[in-house]
Amino acid sequence: MSVSIDDIKKLKELTGIGLTDAKKALVEAEGDFDKALEVLRKKGVTKAEKKGDRETRSGIIESYVHSDRIGVVVEVNCETDFVARLPEFKEFAHQMAMQIAAMSPKYSTMEDIPADVMNAKKKELLESDSLKSKPAEMAEKIVEGQLKKHFAEQVLAEQVFVLDDSKTVEQRIKEQIAQNGENVRISQFRRIELGVTE
Repeated sequence: MSVSIDDIKKLKELTGIGLTDAKKALVEAEGDFDKALEVLRKKGVTKAEKKGDRETRSGIIESYVHSDRIGVVVEVNCETDFVARLPEFKEFAHQMAMQIAAMSPKYSTMEDIPADVMNAKKKELLESDSLKSKPAEMAEKIVEGQLKKHFAEQVLAEQVFVLDDSKTVEQRIKEQIAQNGENVRISQFRRIELGVTE
């Protein structure tokens, strides 16, 4: 089974694994990129995900102003000052500020949504007429998907990445983790729009 060299490189960049492992995963998945990525995730081989639990005590504050009407300040963390000073890390932080300016997320990750907000929406969905007749276990699974879909545009990590709509912001973060070899986290941000108050 022959696989595309571009797919091999893309899988390597996204996961941080070696070229040989990336090719092997694609061959096993019969050339299906998404399937290969999923297989690697299930095996827990992706370096980006392994690094995801490490502490992020360094980083930078990046700002971005769009047309003098929208301003963003974002804190992007990494593990060391060395990585924080790299031009590509600064560029990544700038991309995140642009993303926030364009897409106006409320939360950084799904875990950052306050429990009362999440529970209120979950209750509302569970009480909908379409789910009342479903078994409780099935209704829970359906609601899980609906919650993710409902909050997708409000959660930075779940949004489509504005500079490349073939990936999500979470995938872009994982690429940065693989590139720098350190955990990366968007810990907080503020977005101000002229004439708009919350």
